[in-house]
Amino acid sequence: METGKNTEDHLKAHKMKKKILRKQVRAQHTLMRHEGIECISHATQSLVIANAGLGNGMSRHQLHRIVDNYGVVETLLMPPNKPYSFVQYESTEEAKKAFDALNGKEVTLEDFDQNIVLYCNFVGKVFWKNSVPTSLPPDLKVIEDIISPEEERKMLESIDWRGDENTQTAQKTLKHRRVKHFGYEFRYDNNDVDKDNPLPGGLPEICIPFLEKCLKQGYIKHKPDQLTVNQYEPGQGIPPHIDTHSAFEDEIISLSLGSEIVMDFKHPDGHTVAVMLPRRSLLVMTGESRYLWTHGITPRKYDVIQASELGQKVGTITADVRDLTLKRRETRTSFTFRKVRRSSCNCIYPSVCDSQKGQQRQAEPSFPHNEMEASELEQQYVHKVYEEIATHFSSTRHSPWPRVVEFLRSLPEGSIVADVGCGNGKYLGINRDLYMVGCDRSKNLVDICGEKDCQAFVCDALSVPIRSGSCDACISIAVIHHFSTAERRLAAIRELARLLKPGGTALIYVWAMEQEYKNQKSKYLKEKHGSKDKEEESSTGTSQRLLDDQKHDRSSQGSACSDRLLDDSEDKGCAAKPVADSRLPVHTNRTSFHSQDMLVPWHLKGGIKKKGAVVDEASLAGCKESQELSPVFHRYYHVFREGELEAACRSLDCVRILKNYYDQGNWCVVLEKL
Repeated sequence: METGKNTEDHLKAHKMKKKILRKQVRAQHTLMRHEGIECISHATQSLVIANAGLGNGMSRHQLHRIVDNYGVVETLLMPPNKPYSFVQYESTEEAKKAFDALNGKEVTLEDFDQNIVLYCNFVGKVFWKNSVPTSLPPDLKVIEDIISPEEERKMLESIDWRGDENTQTAQKTLKHRRVKHFGYEFRYDNNDVDKDNPLPGGLPEICIPFLEKCLKQGYIKHKPDQLTVNQYEPGQGIPPHIDTHSAFEDEIISLSLGSEIVMDFKHPDGHTVAVMLPRRSLLVMTGESRYLWTHGITPRKYDVIQASELGQKVGTITADVRDLTLKRRETRTSFTFRKVRRSSCNCIYPSVCDSQKGQQRQAEPSFPHNEMEASELEQQYVHKVYEEIATHFSSTRHSPWPRVVEFLRSLPEGSIVADVGCGNGKYLGINRDLYMVGCDRSKNLVDICGEKDCQAFVCDALSVPIRSGSCDACISIAVIHHFSTAERRLAAIRELARLLKPGGTALIYVWAMEQEYKNQKSKYLKEKHGSKDKEEESSTGTSQRLLDDQKHDRSSQGSACSDRLLDDSEDKGCAAKPVADSRLPVHTNRTSFHSQDMLVPWHLKGGIKKKGAVVDEASLAGCKESQELSPVFHRYYHVFREGELEAACRSLDCVRILKNYYDQGNWCVVLEKL
């Protein structure tokens, strides 16, 4: 009998050992797949512990208490949302002791009353890239302790959640939360408010002193007339969304009561920021954070937060694996105040604005299908626009790009150089040992060159009135991408070659489709969340401006590519066929490209400075009421894919490519005339 029981116990132990080994192997594969870290068979100072991660409910405090029993813990790394953690001991002996004790050990998760089994493996030294602290989305503020605990208690008690739907407050129980509306009901079926049908009673009296305080302290400029109260239990949330532009004015403020919460903000380019909203704090969304970024609350029972802060500080949650833990959620009630909008929205984000989408659709030109249409498109959305914005454009174009300067300074003394598309002439005085002349299609920009005592004249880049073979060098910086067909872009390159003497060189820069190249984002994308004043600029160096002729934008539409590239493009050019709807998309600033051909907005600061200027409505975006205050012009661009510029140049038998490179969001070539 005794022998039979021993055999049974031995079999159970053998099965358990096999199960643990199987789970260990699975954990090894998961780690290799997720992090590229290989587990090793011999003992080291470092362990990876599966099922002991933030992703499956283990807090830093509990794990630290567990692993602390076996020696001095030098490092404890807990990656966000992963089901494993790394622990490094002071010695290999301590790590071996922990391995023997914890591998296959069952523990109870404190916050969830749930049993889990830990599985351990040895790893080499774990290197983790330090996370760069993220900043809040632009125009977003979080004000701590905006009200007292007593005021919080009174505001929470003022909301009666008993009973069903109520006409005065439009109470509803939604799938993920309970909600009440005051002033106006927000309709979730059409994401709008009935502006002609206010709810009786207005806003609760208890909110009036708080709103007056917000007005007095400058957090809002207009007194809200709509309030939405949401109550979230642990595990509940709200999907990512942008409050409807046409429904509410710019300022939206939200008060967090009862508990803190982590709110997730997301830019259209995919960049996300997790923001801690402490209890009794006020969230203020205006400008870009209100109009362009989505915000939402992930439905879960705990938040990943900074362990050192424990939810007490305002700010973003940085993915620092050395300082993350879990915080169990509690019931949170939010008071979100808005001002109902009485006119259409004229924000600077037309691609996500419901007010402007209809107007934009009518104003958007179609992709040109012949030479006449191409010429008309460029006249309307390039030439006329630069005439109107010349003064403002020039004020943001003053720092030369370093590699263009390098090219000009490498030329022999006395060289004759043509800057075709010279803009405000910022390159014309770079090297006083050269004889430089500029030309541009914009008379107003050429006039600015004259004010700087630079030699420049007005002409079209397809027909430059300079004798053939008379130039030692030419530059074409951020110009050719304004031509709307492959034939016209090639003709512009051919015209540069015509001007050159045999052996002469030309430098060409065009805007690149690939704003992220070799795993590096261009400076333009990196600075997308900077100040508004840099909206039209970016940097190629410490003090240099980048993309001086460009603003990056995004459209969700597919590529309405121009004409097929030349036959020798080696499939690196634009091979997309024309789409059924060939309207040019309007992009949103500072995001990656999703179309090669598009309209890029220019937001004219300070209105139109040129007296008596006639603004062409076709190239302006926005509502008529505010065009005089802040007109928005659309410029046509074709962004080049990798290899597309070189393919066009190689199709000319009179030149050869000396050099091609990528420079912070631009494709560049240096040509030599044969």
